[in-house]
Amino acid sequence: MKAAKRILKWVLYVLLLPITYIIVSLILTAIPVDRKSDDKAYNTSIYLSTNGVHLNIVIPTKNIDSLVLSGIKYRETDEYLSFGWGDENFYMNTPTWGDLTFKNAFIALFLKSTSLMHVTRYKEKSTDWVEVKVNDSELQKLNTYLLNTFQTNENGMKIMFKDKGYSSMDNFYRSKGSYSCFKTSNSWVNTGFKESGLKSCLWTPFDFGLLNKYN
Repeated sequence: MKAAKRILKWVLYVLLLPITYIIVSLILTAIPVDRKSDDKAYNTSIYLSTNGVHLNIVIPTKNIDSLVLSGIKYRETDEYLSFGWGDENFYMNTPTWGDLTFKNAFIALFLKSTSLMHVTRYKEKSTDWVEVKVNDSELQKLNTYLLNTFQTNENGMKIMFKDKGYSSMDNFYRSKGSYSCFKTSNSWVNTGFKESGLKSCLWTPFDFGLLNKYN
């Protein structure tokens, strides 16, 4: 009987961790961080895109800093580039949610691992993207945030994985930082918005947290 109670107690402890994580995450997601700039000259549109779980930052190619573009594979006909950040193992071995395994999810969330930047090229705007109007200062800060996320080699060049994209329109690049349940692909986007002075969440691991601020 004592053994059964002990097992039940440990099961409750294990269940308490994800429940606490979700509750705290929802609370922090609901706390807004207001826009910092009073400059209302919002002359550029950027976008948020999601696959239902992961957020990406989409910027017109013409508004991307030349330092960010340097070393990125794209064509002159590509009107937009989207930027996402995430766990390397998860990106490489889980191209669709049908490929998701417990092992890959556990490694991404709880073990220290390398990360990648995922850059996708678009020839036209998607109707599913959420528009975010920005001024010149906010756009430059966001460009700086993207630039500082890429890892570079000894020559200062971005490190691209050849023939590792999901299609002919995307590529992966080495990036800085390690993915965890506290630093997710969505919190990376949210941090970028926060550091750029844009409206954001205090912290969020969810895609809907930031999207709801602009819908």
